[in-house]
Amino acid sequence: MDYEQIRYAVSDGIATITLDRPDKLNAFTARMMHELIDAFDRIDADDDVRAVIVTGAGRAFCAGADLSGGAKTFDYENRGDESPVGPNGELRYSNESARDGGGRLTLRIFECLKPVIAAINGPAVGVGSTMTLPMDIRLASDSARMGFVFARRGIVPEAASSYFLPRVVGISQALEWCYSGRVFDAAEALKGGLVKEVLPGDRLIARATELAREIADNTAPVSVALTRQMLWRGLGYSHPMDAHKVDSRAILSRGRSGDAKEGVTSFLEKRAPVYPDRVSRDMPDFVPWWEEQRYS
Repeated sequence: MDYEQIRYAVSDGIATITLDRPDKLNAFTARMMHELIDAFDRIDADDDVRAVIVTGAGRAFCAGADLSGGAKTFDYENRGDESPVGPNGELRYSNESARDGGGRLTLRIFECLKPVIAAINGPAVGVGSTMTLPMDIRLASDSARMGFVFARRGIVPEAASSYFLPRVVGISQALEWCYSGRVFDAAEALKGGLVKEVLPGDRLIARATELAREIADNTAPVSVALTRQMLWRGLGYSHPMDAHKVDSRAILSRGRSGDAKEGVTSFLEKRAPVYPDRVSRDMPDFVPWWEEQRYS
């Protein structure tokens, strides 16, 4: 896919995705959604990519949905794409076109096999905030402002944020931000647990790169891919036994791997590791365990 609304670059094991509509404050469109999903497909398929940074061009991260369509922005019946509204006005909830575009993106990020770092360089409102929730680490510049503004637009939280936000910041904080729909600054985002660090704008990408380098230079890619899915999916477990079952499979399968041998040997020899296994070919055979029925 040719990218028109994002930029994609890979350098020394780190992929950088830049939302690239600076004249529109990187407002989110269907085109941007498809381009971002395609970029994450490329990331998972490229063994040279060890970590991902997502940021915005210009002075904003993402100002939310593109509202240039005016009052019909959120009205599927009056939009040009295939309508999920039947001839008698009934809503066809199972229609593929009824799916929320932000949710399509966040579900793809959730499935990603590489760590994802959000470098929130400016305003991140609506989907600009919710798209960061399935990312693993969120850094913000001191000029960033965030907001879950949906109730102030007559809609509701989207992009699967009703799942992600309470898990990131806790239910009480999530409800207060969503009920009020207010925009808040980076200091409040830090206090509420939404971001890990607040940095001067000129330090943001450098700090994101430091974190990405720490992962890329020192860890086994298959281990990281498994860890990302184990921890995210573990948030939905009803009992620790579910985690124990997955942990046991992962330890058993990885314990005999070339990566495990290299990890121990390089530690004992006091040298940097060179892990032989690759995500594209060496994921263990019990993956994807989440598609199985529970086993005893």
